[in-house]
Amino acid sequence: MNKKQTGLSLMLAASMLLTSGCVSSQAPQTGIAQNPIIWADVPDPDVIRVGDDFYMVSTTMHLMPGCPLMHSKDLVDWETIGYVFERLSDTPRYDLEGGTVYGKGQWATSLRYRDGRFYLLFSPNDQPYKSYIYTATDPAGDWELVSRSDHFHDASLLFDDDGRAYVFYGGGDIRLRELKPDLSGVMPGGIDRVVIHPDSAETGLHEGSRVIKHNGKYYAFVISWPAGKPRRQLCYRADSITGPYEKAVVLESEFGGFPYVGQGCLVDDPDGNWWGVIFQDRGGVGRILTLNPAEWRDGWPMLGDAGGKVPASIEKKRHPLENAGAVMSDEFSGGKKNILWEWNHNPVDSMWSLTERPGWLRLKAVGGADNIFTARNTITQRMEGPACHAAVRMDISGMKAGDCAGFAALNGDSGLLAISRKGDSYELTARTASVEIGGPDHAVTGVTSQDIETVAIATSDIWLRIDADFMPGRDIATFSYSTDGTEWHPIGEPFRMVFDYRRFFMGTRFAIFNYSSGRNGGYVDIDYFRYNKTEGKS
Repeated sequence: MNKKQTGLSLMLAASMLLTSGCVSSQAPQTGIAQNPIIWADVPDPDVIRVGDDFYMVSTTMHLMPGCPLMHSKDLVDWETIGYVFERLSDTPRYDLEGGTVYGKGQWATSLRYRDGRFYLLFSPNDQPYKSYIYTATDPAGDWELVSRSDHFHDASLLFDDDGRAYVFYGGGDIRLRELKPDLSGVMPGGIDRVVIHPDSAETGLHEGSRVIKHNGKYYAFVISWPAGKPRRQLCYRADSITGPYEKAVVLESEFGGFPYVGQGCLVDDPDGNWWGVIFQDRGGVGRILTLNPAEWRDGWPMLGDAGGKVPASIEKKRHPLENAGAVMSDEFSGGKKNILWEWNHNPVDSMWSLTERPGWLRLKAVGGADNIFTARNTITQRMEGPACHAAVRMDISGMKAGDCAGFAALNGDSGLLAISRKGDSYELTARTASVEIGGPDHAVTGVTSQDIETVAIATSDIWLRIDADFMPGRDIATFSYSTDGTEWHPIGEPFRMVFDYRRFFMGTRFAIFNYSSGRNGGYVDIDYFRYNKTEGKS
């Protein structure tokens, strides 16, 4: 099967994966938006509006490039337009040297706009425990590092009307810290105090600040997870930035077979409507996004439908975008990979190429790894609900003895299709692997691996496929392979995907990998990654 023969089918597949049926940029139209608006891992959202355009940042932690910028015209259809940074280098662990940064790195980023410039702040939960503050005039362009300020957990920037700059942050107590107006650091002698202290009803998690100023009042969205009760969205308000703040529960809702929805932000649209963009924990796929209408009642932004619940659908003005989507196919043509690919930690740039074999992604086996969790040059994309599948075609003739290459459902608990070379032939193994991480360097302290099924492969051309079902109560991945691209053979057993709170802290991802236990090894060439979103099994 060659690329010309599949051109039409690829165009159709690409249109299927665009969220909410968006296939082109066109004039506004009234349509129905379905929740979740993004059924993929897009946690810790912060959304702002600049004119008629919306921009969003979310968390990607240890993935590179990091801090994705997304754009929308309607809060429903989102396209990724760029990243803030290509790599981080605070510690060699970003290069998987001396440990890992799984679940650390960039997270809970705050995005703001002032006087023609975009600003954002995030604080890696890792040494040296300092925030990054960046700025740009074009969110899709290059971002300039402004400063490395103090560490601010789950922070929210706020530019006040008088030109002063602040950051709200913390877990439990929410603190207010004044920054220098140019954001080069904290303001000497400026405000530094607790402004929100959780009352006796807030007996658990209390964090995730997102703060705006509206009609002269300060509004702080904070997530709450009282002991023994569902997670919920709080809002605090005050007439003065330092308080006193009063509290209201603005969203407490189950949705889609899951017991709670909570953590996000508040934003208005050009027509004067208000919306809450709130994520929901959805098991193995990760933390997905819901869109909730907000109605101002007695000065409070109450979220959800008339009953205060997350609506399954919303009638809304829509602005379809050509490149909307959380996951996309890639033919690796034109010497450029799809913008949605992210590497597991910093890649080794000399060990991958889109030009050595034009039209193919070449992944070289980086040495020094004996499992996927310590492997460099693993390239990933999200998975997506309610169900999805993806297939890759690989030329494995360049592999060497000791190399391990393949396709995986990657998380702290992973399911793999792993290829090894045995003389002039190959073996394909369906394998499960689970990692333990610990210590001050967040190092891999143990890997539990089980080979489920192994088959001999007589050809150097192989197709690998993963099907994922994220319907409530399932979170199942199944695996298959082909030696001709037409006839598929199941391999292994159904694999249960889980959301990994302890280690990766993200949803399961498609991952293409190649590593070597000894020195740098051979290479594999990937012809394509072909993806489709499907409806899943009831």
